[in-house]
Parts: sequence; structure tokens; C-alpha cells
Amino acid sequence: MRYRIWLLSVLASVSVGASPLPAQALLPHTTRINFGNLEEQALNLAREAAQLAQFEQYDLALPRARLAAQLAPKAYQTQGILGSIYLRQEKYAEAIAALNTANTLKKDEPTILFSLGAAYLRNKNYPEAISNLKKGLTLEPKAASAMFDLGNAYFLTKRYDDAVTTFNDVLNLDNKFWAATNNIGLVEYERGNIDQAITKWQNSLKQAEKVEFLAAEPTLALATAFYRKGDRDKAIQLAVQAMKIDPRYGKIPYLVENLWGDRLVADVQVILSHPQVKQILDESDLSTRQVTKVRPR
Repeated sequence: MRYRIWLLSVLASVSVGASPLPAQALLPHTTRINFGNLEEQALNLAREAAQLAQFEQYDLALPRARLAAQLAPKAYQTQGILGSIYLRQEKYAEAIAALNTANTLKKDEPTILFSLGAAYLRNKNYPEAISNLKKGLTLEPKAASAMFDLGNAYFLTKRYDDAVTTFNDVLNLDNKFWAATNNIGLVEYERGNIDQAITKWQNSLKQAEKVEFLAAEPTLALATAFYRKGDRDKAIQLAVQAMKIDPRYGKIPYLVENLWGDRLVADVQVILSHPQVKQILDESDLSTRQVTKVRPR
């Protein structure tokens, strides 16, 4: 499971006494500026941008966030929300620049540090990711999602013991955090501990079931491990099940994006080429192409 994106949590810091936005505020409109109180208007714009981004309306959110940052460039909230929106759009350089500005303006705001750590993590600057996440966790030690990001940064730098310890810390905070258990399985598989990995992925599925979530990733990982151990019928059955849940996991780049290591990626390819699994993937690709073809312009 890839990093959680710590986004828009800085919204909680935007407090100017305004009530939640009415529905009309989510509709496109031309922003009118009253130059009497620029900072208050900027904070309201930032709040509006954050809410729009939560609905993935980035074409509306980003101009508001940019304007908010221009109107109040020394308000850490406007810079933080702008950086968070850039992060959601995978514009990492812009995200890091805005979030660093926000961090300069307010050094002790953990949500800024968490978002900055996430941006560095996604931009593959792991030392900076670790540094910022640890600083944020010093200020807010019970932030499970940020701790999960830190575990992933350790995993990606092959600090396997630190990764497992951190994922276990996540589970101590939230025993339903199935992705942390899943990622311990990823670590153990890369270390050659296949039986331990199987146990973790089985536990991960149980955790996911408790929150009524069908988890394709640990299902496919289990399939890979069972195939490696020679239980091929069970492996193919699980792989078919995983592809029916989410066929994206049938694509190697998507697995790499979700932090699958070299050993696991190498072993899963045999399963993905199996006729029963490949048929589901081919049908999924065909369905996707057909939807794209008939989508109105």
C-alpha cells in the first residue's frame, strides 16, 4: 500500500469565524475582492479551495488557492493549502515550494510538516521525507497516517527494522489500520520471510473485513506467496479474486507505485500471466477502452 496523502488537514487551522460554505460556494463564480480586509478574504478563499479539492474539483480549487496565497502570502494557512492541492495534483516541486514557505512561516505546525514529508516522499527524496515526518510526529505523536508515511519511507530506504517498528506503532494507535499490517508483509517478503508475510497478509484481510473493505492488494500478495510455496490452485483462486476486486493490481507499474519490492514483483508476474487471471485483465482493459470510446466529449 502506498503512502497516505496528508492533505488539506491544515484546513483546520484556517479559523476566521466563518461557517461552513453553503452549496452555492461550490459552484464556479468570479471571485470579487474587497480590499478592506485582504487576509480574512484570503483565508476564506483558502477554506473554499480546500473544500473544492476534497471533491476533486481542482480546476476550481487551484485558482482560489493561488489567489489566497497572493492576497495573504505571509499566512501559513494559505501557503499550506496551496501546497496540499499541488500535492494532490502530483505537482511535487510546486507543492514542496509552497509547503516550505508555510513551514518557514510557522515552524511548529505538524500538519504542514506531515504534508511536506508526504511531498518529499512522493518526490523520492526520502531523507527529507523522514526528517519532516519525524519533526511533525514530535509535535503530534499520535498521527497514524503520518506515522504510516514514515514507515513507508524507511521501507523504501531498506531500513526494514525501522519500517516494521513504525508500522507496529501505527497499529498500536489504530488496530484497524490494515494497510500497515499489509506493508509489514511487504517488508517480510523482501527479507525472505515468506511465512511471516503470509501471516501478515491474512491478518490484513481480517482487518479490512472489519471495516467492510475488499482489499485486493493483500489478496494478490497472498496469491503470490502461496504460488511460491507450491500451492498453485489456491494461488490462482486468490489472484482471480483480487483481479475481480481491483484489476489495477494486475499492472506492474501500479504494484511498484504501491511499494511492492523487487522480489514480490518478480514472483507475481507468473501469476498475472496465468490464463484465468489474464482473461480478467483483458476483459477489464476492453471495458475501459469501450467506456473511453463512448464517453461524450
